[in-house]
Amino acid sequence: MKLINRLLNFFDTLPGLALLAVLIFSLRLFVFQPFLVEGQSMEPNLHNRQYLIVDRLFYQWRGGLRRGQVVVFHPPTHPEQSYIKRVIGLPGDKVNITDGQIYINGVKLTESYLEESKTFVSQNITGNLEQQLALNQYFVMGDNRSHSSDSREWGVLPQENIIGRAGIVLFPIPGIIKTPVYQSLAPRS
Repeated sequence: MKLINRLLNFFDTLPGLALLAVLIFSLRLFVFQPFLVEGQSMEPNLHNRQYLIVDRLFYQWRGGLRRGQVVVFHPPTHPEQSYIKRVIGLPGDKVNITDGQIYINGVKLTESYLEESKTFVSQNITGNLEQQLALNQYFVMGDNRSHSSDSREWGVLPQENIIGRAGIVLFPIPGIIKTPVYQSLAPRS
């Protein structure tokens, strides 16, 4: 009798578990997506091997993307890959890069998140560029300017290539001690 009661209780909770599984799957598919940072193009603000949560939906309800937000997208030159960069130019903006300085609609862009003492940029942005963005285009750049494949290299980012806005660093949690890599003890190939 106990076995029958347990089986009945299990089948009573089965629809609830199925609904929960569908809800979790839907959230993962349509609303939030995990993303692994690969490379140093966003140093010093985001680091190689950090796990992020990308908002695929809610940022659109809050007026869309804003300058300075970090986005995950498929670059036009490699649509099978996912990149992460910072939004510099918004739809309708005129972006100029002159002598290593960024100007948006004629106004010099001040980037406080790129403190010179904390960046790994070994050189200024080289070359001059002028780009007028259409109503569905963004200009994106990595924070580590000298080591980033971004809009300076492959042009504007179409809105339809954007996966979402990076919102939360999931792992590693700040304060966790990282295991150092000792180059002298690296495996030999």
